Amino acid sequence: MSGLSTLLGIIFAMARTGVGRKGSTGVSEDGLEVYRRLREGITAGRFQPNERLVEANLSRMLGAGRTAVRAALVRLDQEGLVTREHNRGARVRLVSEQEALQIEEVRAALERLLARQAAAKATATDIRELRHVLVDMRKRFASGDAIGYSELNPKFHQLIWAAARNPTAGRLVGTLKSQSLRYQYQTMLRPGRTERSLREHELIFSAIVAHDPEAADTAMRAHLEEVLETLRWAIGHKSRPPHWLAD
Repeated sequence: MSGLSTLLGIIFAMARTGVGRKGSTGVSEDGLEVYRRLREGITAGRFQPNERLVEANLSRMLGAGRTAVRAALVRLDQEGLVTREHNRGARVRLVSEQEALQIEEVRAALERLLARQAAAKATATDIRELRHVLVDMRKRFASGDAIGYSELNPKFHQLIWAAARNPTAGRLVGTLKSQSLRYQYQTMLRPGRTERSLREHELIFSAIVAHDPEAADTAMRAHLEEVLETLRWAIGHKSRPPHWLAD
């Protein structure tokens, strides 16, 4: 199966099953905590691509029952972060370079939709929260704190998803972004990227404040085209030590 077919299959499965929807799984609080901790471990790189995820070991590590661990692995399989094979257990899913690029392309389409909807629906509270994060981003940039700036990017985007009032699209784009983290690199690796990123976020914010869906779409498209180009550049320089890429 090609990378794109795999990606589309994951998206359709998520849409059918409502992966990530609160209250949709009937899982206990303990089970949700196991799922969250495993998911965080995978997306943060504490578990490596193709690493075996042995239920007994995870149960001891997390202090949880095998049933909760197994349920978490099933859910992570549905999200495309884990692969499960009959009689072979589970592994962290290895995302190829080509699939990472495809994920970013699909993510871009969803984020443009969310930007348009956020511009149409954002409340005063939404705008205030976005402004607060953007002010912090400016401060981190001014102080030369590229890592701190990078850490604020997800929050900015998540606030846009929330302002769009489209939980289905927000859920899908969040999962896609988690899958591609391993192929993303810190913007500091590309000279001038952080400064350009800040300008791009300023334009997105201005469009949302103006409640201008067309401008928000245009600004988000320009931003994510730059992110995709930076990812291509990073893959081309993969002999360098990998880092996370802040949008």
